[in-house]
Amino acid sequence: MIELLTPASIRERLAAHGLMPSRALGQHFLADPNTARRIVRLANLQPGDQVVEVGPGLGSLTLALLEAGAHVTCVEVDRHVIPALVATLPARAPVEIVERDARTVEWDELLAPLHNVAIIANLPYNVAATVVVRALETSRRIDRGLVMVQREVGERLAAGPGTKTYGAVSVKVAYYARAELVGFVPASVFVPKPNVESALVRLTRHAEPPVVVRDPDRMFTLVRTGFAQRRKMLRQSLRPVLGGGAIATIERAGLRPTARAEELALADWARLATEADVP
Repeated sequence: MIELLTPASIRERLAAHGLMPSRALGQHFLADPNTARRIVRLANLQPGDQVVEVGPGLGSLTLALLEAGAHVTCVEVDRHVIPALVATLPARAPVEIVERDARTVEWDELLAPLHNVAIIANLPYNVAATVVVRALETSRRIDRGLVMVQREVGERLAAGPGTKTYGAVSVKVAYYARAELVGFVPASVFVPKPNVESALVRLTRHAEPPVVVRDPDRMFTLVRTGFAQRRKMLRQSLRPVLGGGAIATIERAGLRPTARAEELALADWARLATEADVP
């Protein structure tokens, strides 16, 4: 069993390398072995699985992934923390460390020729949704994942219609994957301690999208527009993209013009996009 990082060992490593957690990068280092192993367990990893870890920091979760027998590609944007990460990892561990920004990295290029890759990460709160959505959008090499994010973000990723956290990102994630809230993590297990609780979200990519639309981008434009003014009825909120025919288009899709965006499931948005494309 690999010795995982604790609050004391994290502070020792930060001091040894002259590091301070970056507020700009949203760095909160996981400092609880039980939580690290819980994440790995919930991710259903098997020995030999390929994993991409975003924001490994000092290696708290990386060590737990290696303990489970995973082969890990670490994507870290902070060049200052990489030497400390290297010093933490066992010699000859199956790890590749790449200095990249997960918001812009070309996932297919980075992960080639791998397939069936799991994304597992303690994501910085300020970029979490962006990283998750972009990974799902741009690379089918990533087919599942377990991410730790701010609780509010996690609830949005997994939200369904009619809930207060349901929004445009919920619809987009639902198009690509099944998202499940599988646990919560207290702020006390991080160094430094954040001001909010975290959530664990498990992602499972659909073999095929659950709805058929000719132009997904067109559908997502409608979604974003609808949620941009979520308190307004569809006949008003969608007028910027549907124009004067908004009410007729909404009715052809079998929807009420007086409904609001938060009431529409993915299938409703797909029908609306299809009708919007009809000449």
